[in-house]
Amino acid sequence: MTYGTKDSILKEAAIQIGAGGSAGFIEVCIMHPMDLVKTRFQFQVKTTKADPLYYTGIYDCMTKMYKTEGLPAFWKGILPPIIVETPKRAVKFFTFEQYKRFFLFGASTPSPLTFSCAGFFAGVTEAILVNPFEMIKVNLQTNRKHIKESPSTYTVTKEIISKHGFGLNGLNKGLTATILRNSIFNAFYFGFYHSVKRCVPVKKTPWLEFLTQIFIGFLSGTIGSCLNIPFDVAKTRIQGPQDSTQQYKGTLNAIHIIYKNEGFRALYKGLVPKILRLGPGGAIMLVVYDHMSVFLTNKFKD
Repeated sequence: MTYGTKDSILKEAAIQIGAGGSAGFIEVCIMHPMDLVKTRFQFQVKTTKADPLYYTGIYDCMTKMYKTEGLPAFWKGILPPIIVETPKRAVKFFTFEQYKRFFLFGASTPSPLTFSCAGFFAGVTEAILVNPFEMIKVNLQTNRKHIKESPSTYTVTKEIISKHGFGLNGLNKGLTATILRNSIFNAFYFGFYHSVKRCVPVKKTPWLEFLTQIFIGFLSGTIGSCLNIPFDVAKTRIQGPQDSTQQYKGTLNAIHIIYKNEGFRALYKGLVPKILRLGPGGAIMLVVYDHMSVFLTNKFKD
């Protein structure tokens, strides 16, 4: 089967979108409980330490959640990510490939700078798409009622829109923090993965090549998580429920307040569960994307 220029572009776009969407869907279904634990830690402040439900560690958090909220609570807030994850990751990988062409800077092959710049702007695009869903997800995840008493996704969405609308105080609250979080992560994530993968010789044994890709993907997700977590903590505080005594009005304002009131370490709250989610999660996404790309490419050839 032969393709003209237009057909080739459409085929390539379909492969990128299909592979990216598949990677995102699989990753979120597997790793969502760790994302929820991360959010709980990031939302927790010093003043809640007297609370019997104060979390002292990952195991403590998961144990208390299980006892007070039930097993299904580990997937609280999963509907917004599932709804958006396929198009989100599809956009992430598709726009990365398009930005990669733009940032070739006249070279015939992409450089590490090309990968990083493309990743940065793919993160910006991804963040704009996903932020309303992040706002809903954080509000669902920070609710500590039993799963049977917790509000539904529809209820939370309706409440946010009716009270605050769709703007920067409503569904798009915390947009700047989300953009900074995603762009910094993706700049390193794509830059590191593709640069290192290109330098490592392809293994003759399929399972060894698979493990190599998993390891590089894990490192990409882990280091990327360490770099962007202060913005992730700020995003959680901005998007989560706020009382009258503490208002986070912007990304830098939130970071300043957290640092002033809770110390430097507070900017890295939830780092371990974040790594446990985005380390293997990042590996899952990149490996699934690569393998789905090959699978879909072969399908188009048939």
